[in-house]
Amino acid sequence: INKLDREGRNPIELLDEVESVLGIQCAPITWPIGMGKRLKGIYHLLLDEVHLFESGKNFTRQDSTIIKGLDHPDLARRLDPDLLAELREELELVQGASHPFEPEAYRAGAQTPVFFGSAVNNFGVQLLLDFFVEHAPAPQPRPTTSRTVNPTEAAFSGFVFKIQANMDPQHRDRVAFLRVCSGCYTSGMKMLQVRTGKELRIANALTFMAADRDHVEVAYPGDVIGLHNHGTIAIGDTFTAGEALGFIGIPNFAPELFRRARLRDPLRMKALQKGLAQLSEEGATQFFRPLISNDLILGAVGVLQFDVVAYRLQDEYGVEASFENVGVTTTRWIHCDNEDTLQAFREKYAPYLALDAAAELVYLAPSRVNLQLAQERSPDIRFSAIREHAVDTAAGR
Repeated sequence: INKLDREGRNPIELLDEVESVLGIQCAPITWPIGMGKRLKGIYHLLLDEVHLFESGKNFTRQDSTIIKGLDHPDLARRLDPDLLAELREELELVQGASHPFEPEAYRAGAQTPVFFGSAVNNFGVQLLLDFFVEHAPAPQPRPTTSRTVNPTEAAFSGFVFKIQANMDPQHRDRVAFLRVCSGCYTSGMKMLQVRTGKELRIANALTFMAADRDHVEVAYPGDVIGLHNHGTIAIGDTFTAGEALGFIGIPNFAPELFRRARLRDPLRMKALQKGLAQLSEEGATQFFRPLISNDLILGAVGVLQFDVVAYRLQDEYGVEASFENVGVTTTRWIHCDNEDTLQAFREKYAPYLALDAAAELVYLAPSRVNLQLAQERSPDIRFSAIREHAVDTAAGR
C-alpha cells in the first residue's frame, strides 16, 4: 500500500476492503507509524523492527534507522508518546484480528502479504523486495504442446509474454520480454525461434530496472530478458536450443469493446496502420481489418484503452486519430480443418469477417443473436472466444 507520505484512509479499513473485494486473506507484514505529515516509520511484524522514516531523501535509496523491538528505549525517545500508544493499540487489534502469514497459503494464491511504504521516498520498498525474494516460489514446470518442461533441464527454453513498443522514443525500438524456463542464456548464444523455424544469435539481450536498461550476460530459469524486436517476434513465441515445442497458456481473449479508427489526415494512413499494428502487439488492444472494407477496428477490454492508443499514436507515430462507435458486439476466431468448408464460409460471411494482427480469421458479430445463428448454420466451423498464442508444432503452424 503506497503513498504513506500523504494522508489516506485508515489502514485497517484498507485491509478489510482488499479482503472483501478480492476475496483473499490479508497478512500484514509491515504497519505504518503515522501517515502524511505524521509519518514516522513502519513496524515489521515478523522481524519485530521499527524502521524510522527520514523526510527529505526523495529519489535516493533510504537505509533507514532500525530499532529492534517496541520496548527499546531509543524508540520512546524518537516517537511522540501518543503516536507510540496509538501504534501499540493498532498492532494489538491487527495481530488479534488479521491472518498470520502462511507461506503455503501465499503460494496457493489464498493469501497476500501486505506492506506499507512510500515509493517516491524509496521507503519500505526494500523490505518488500527482500521478502519477495525469500518467499516467492521457485520456477515451476511449464506445459508445452508436446511435453512439460522442467526448470532443471540443461537445454535452454523460454517464451515471449510481452512486447513493448517505443521504449526508447528516439530510436522507435520494440522490445520482446522473454521468460527463461529452462537451461541458461548466455550472451551470443544461438536460439531456435520455433514459429519461424529460424535460428537466431542473441548477443544483446537486455535487463531492466525501472527506466534503466543494461545488457545481460547470463540468465537462468525465472529470469526475464529483453530481446530487440524488428517485427519478427510475437507474444507466445517460443525460443529453444533446438527442440520444436511451444509453451501454452498464453491466450488472446475476445475484446469487449470495439471502435473504428478515424484519421484526420488521409495521407497518414500507412503510419496509422503501422501504429495500430505495433501497439496491438503489446496485448492491451487488438487490431482487426475487415475483409471487404478499409475500416481499421480496434478492440479492447476497457474504454480508457482507446484514449491511451489515441495519445500514443499522436505522441509516438505523429498520427492524429480518433475512435468512433462501430457495429461490433463480440468476436470469435474461426477454425476449420476442411479448406473447402472454410472457403465456403468465407464467401458466405465475408461482410462479418476480418483478419487480426496475426492474420488469423475472425468473425465480427454485430449482435449475440447474429453470432448464435452463424454458429447454428455452420456446424463444421469452430468459433473460439480465445486464441492460443502457442505454436502447434505438430501441425506445422
